[in-house]
Amino acid sequence: MRVERARYFLAAVETGSLRSAADRCGVSQPTIGQQIALLEEELDVVLLTRSRRGVRLTPAGQALLEPLGQLVAAEEAVRESAMRARGVYHGRVQIGGVSVSAETIIAPVVGHLRAHHPGLRFTVREGASADIEAAVLDGELDLGVITMPMSPAAAGLHRVPLVSAPIGVYARTDHPLAGRDQVEWRDLETWPLVTMRAGTVMWEVLHRHLASPGIVVQAMSARTVKVMVGQGAGLGILAQFDTSADISDLVWLPLRDTDPVHLCLTQRQDSRPSQSALIVRRLIRAKADELKARAHQA
Repeated sequence: MRVERARYFLAAVETGSLRSAADRCGVSQPTIGQQIALLEEELDVVLLTRSRRGVRLTPAGQALLEPLGQLVAAEEAVRESAMRARGVYHGRVQIGGVSVSAETIIAPVVGHLRAHHPGLRFTVREGASADIEAAVLDGELDLGVITMPMSPAAAGLHRVPLVSAPIGVYARTDHPLAGRDQVEWRDLETWPLVTMRAGTVMWEVLHRHLASPGIVVQAMSARTVKVMVGQGAGLGILAQFDTSADISDLVWLPLRDTDPVHLCLTQRQDSRPSQSALIVRRLIRAKADELKARAHQA
């Protein structure tokens, strides 16, 4: 049995669709569908039912979910031991990220590298999504974790979705809007706003919904947005990622009829990543999966 087929099956179950699983695994949707079909043929069972709304486990798929997960985990453990034996936990990886991904994903990965792989060196650059992607495309960075832009990826780049979060408004608990369950964009037209700086995805989202937003602060980080809101500068426009929670007396209100934002891994298509970069990429995806599971449990 090819373990990769089991990995594709697990990705389809976790993401809920073949398209999303293909994005996560970095292959085409026809490829992942074909490989899962071959796995079903090999096992002589139907694992998934497919529809326009995605995929669902069959009873046989549910029964085999844990054993196939153990198979994939065992292969990863073997690969981990082999890499240790070859001494591949060395080299340098250059990582880029936006402020929210630097805090929620990259920082924990860096901590893991320092604790468990001290021979692997890294550098981290924080910036806007467009700047990080340009640096990845130019070869200045090995990979980036960014807020997925609304425009398609440039030729030569590949984006892999990692985790999503809804967009909403941070307000002080004494603000007139604070008692609502949700707000609409038109509710924000007369209030001063704090948001991420020009050139960011959040800036673009805001200007797509409000023609002349009353922006009083263009922040460099999500934490700065929250600090400014806490000090009474205005309402903060942010996605609800699990970032620093030490700003008291704030509430978060979801914005109606607004698509979520997505953090994604961006990398070049035309070059083979180094072993060190592959290790970091695997840790990034594992941390994103952990965040996604935590969000589903909340």
